[in-house]
Amino acid sequence: MSSKDYDRTALGPFDESEQDTGSGYIDLGALRINAAEGLQLRLEVEERSKRVIAVTLDLAGSTLQLQAFAAPKTEGLWDEIREQIGVSVGSQGGTVEERPGRLGTELLAKLPAQTPDGQPGFRVARFVGINGPRWFLRGVFGGPAAFQPAAAASVEALFRSVVVVRGDHPLPPRELLQLKLPKDAGGPAPAAPTAEPARPDLNPLERGPEITETR
Repeated sequence: MSSKDYDRTALGPFDESEQDTGSGYIDLGALRINAAEGLQLRLEVEERSKRVIAVTLDLAGSTLQLQAFAAPKTEGLWDEIREQIGVSVGSQGGTVEERPGRLGTELLAKLPAQTPDGQPGFRVARFVGINGPRWFLRGVFGGPAAFQPAAAASVEALFRSVVVVRGDHPLPPRELLQLKLPKDAGGPAPAAPTAEPARPDLNPLERGPEITETR
């Protein structure tokens, strides 16, 4: 399924005007996360500014990193961002494959890595992007959800249930929408979030749990 064929308004992720998040959602400011059973949150904090710049969700042995950005009213960002991800991965000796997926056009990235026993292998990350009304949501699937459709199902459902709170204030395109520590989960409570220092470029292939396969 291409991004043009993906019906976001029916399948999600949703805008705050489209979904009631009064209960059952974790309020992270720009993002509202469905409080699924077994979900754990890790908030990634930029060390210099101390601001929360991403959230990583751990569910069923896989991870999903989320970032929301301001976007133009008339055009989305995903086409341009896919190109930039490809350049970044290529500069690190990796490869990307653009393909149609269940969440629209996606990228499957592979980067060289060592297995625990020191053998050559690679890490896998799956990038998805959703253009919404004046916002763009990027998701990076890690672990089994990056390459196993059965393992991805529950994490994809979590991604589709995300609600983006853009706000009315003007922002330049690509500006990160502000995240915050949750005050009240409003539903089944996940494990307490932990703030972690994050690299300024926040390359998801450079941090977090790694899935390594031998070649």
